[in-house]
Amino acid sequence: MLISPLQKIRAIADYQFGRGIGNFLFPDNVKLSFSRRTGKIRHISLENELLATLRPTSGLFALTVEGASRMTLFEPRRLWVEVQDDVSDFIAKGRTVFAKHVIDCDEEIRPGEEVAVISKEGHVLAVGRAVLAGSEMKAFSHSVAVRVRRGISENRKRKVKR
Repeated sequence: MLISPLQKIRAIADYQFGRGIGNFLFPDNVKLSFSRRTGKIRHISLENELLATLRPTSGLFALTVEGASRMTLFEPRRLWVEVQDDVSDFIAKGRTVFAKHVIDCDEEIRPGEEVAVISKEGHVLAVGRAVLAGSEMKAFSHSVAVRVRRGISENRKRKVKR
């Protein structure tokens, strides 16, 4: 039985971010773009906003700020790191999150997972990869917690190729 590309990306999202999030993150009207060379799924967008890129090396998603914003609306919220207000501007510019600036986080975060960095109000500031486990982010005070890939201040509108 062949599965559709939409079913495939939803299954990957459920595996990576938690059961049930695939349908929420990627509704029926998402647009998929495929690699010209390999024919594999490359980008997922919704209303001309890029939500995620499917990484060919790992087969998992790299979320954009827009994708992380959608993900944080899903209940129960997963893979989030809340930071202090005094560093929010730096994080929004794409700077690294240090453990001493973490107020709270999802305790189930594992190193290497895709996470959303949020403010006290719950607004997404950045997306990146966890360096520490969730419990370590809360306990440590001198280590890198999240390597930020993109912050909201550096987020440029990207048109999706058709």
